[in-house]
Parts: sequence; structure tokens; C-alpha cells
Amino acid sequence: MVIKKPDNAKLDRIVADARRNAEQRELGYREQALKLYPWICGRCSREFTRANLRELTVHHRNHDHDFNPPDGSNWELLCVYCHDNEHSRYLDHGGSGAAKPEAGAVATGNPFADLKGMLSGRKS
Repeated sequence: MVIKKPDNAKLDRIVADARRNAEQRELGYREQALKLYPWICGRCSREFTRANLRELTVHHRNHDHDFNPPDGSNWELLCVYCHDNEHSRYLDHGGSGAAKPEAGAVATGNPFADLKGMLSGRKS
């Protein structure tokens, strides 16, 4: 039985990559928001732990994902359900990306056009 020695250079690269990736994640707005705010949904007040933290999202209050001030003033922590609800409400009230009816689009048919005539000719 031959025992292989670990490749220390490869292990060092893996550890260095993991540290570098962690540092890059620390710079992201999600990680910053999780450090700034308590792990509680801003709408339903559900509390989160490390076990279910993936269900807590960062909501941009002004809906601009490129506006990320370091003080967190554009962020709000919401659970996935409240976050989806917030975006649905935004789209329903004419936010960007909402489907808008075409101008001048009108119905061309009337299913009840001769209903009165049909009912008056009916035998009782």
C-alpha cells in the first residue's frame, strides 16, 4: 500500500483562493447589510439564524440595485416571501418593468350584442 503525501502547494492555493473569495464576498452589499442590520425581516419580523440565513434577502428601497451606499440607507432585510411581495406591489403600481396596456387598444366584439333580442324571443 502506497501512501501519497499531500501536495502542499496545491493545498496552499486552495486556502488562498478560499480566503480571497471570502474577502470579495465581504465587499458585497449583502454581507455589508448582514453586518449592519439585525437578522430580522423588516416586514413580518421573522428572526433568522445561520441555519436559515439564506432565506433573508437584501431589498433595495429605491429599487436601484446599483445604488449601494456604504451606510446601508438604501437597504432593508426582508425574508424571501416579503421581498417577493414588495416587488409584486412595485410592479402592480407602475414600477419599471410593469406591463402597460397599449394606447388605443379597445375591445372589438360584444358578446351581449343581441342578448335582449334573444331573451325577448324566448318562450316562457
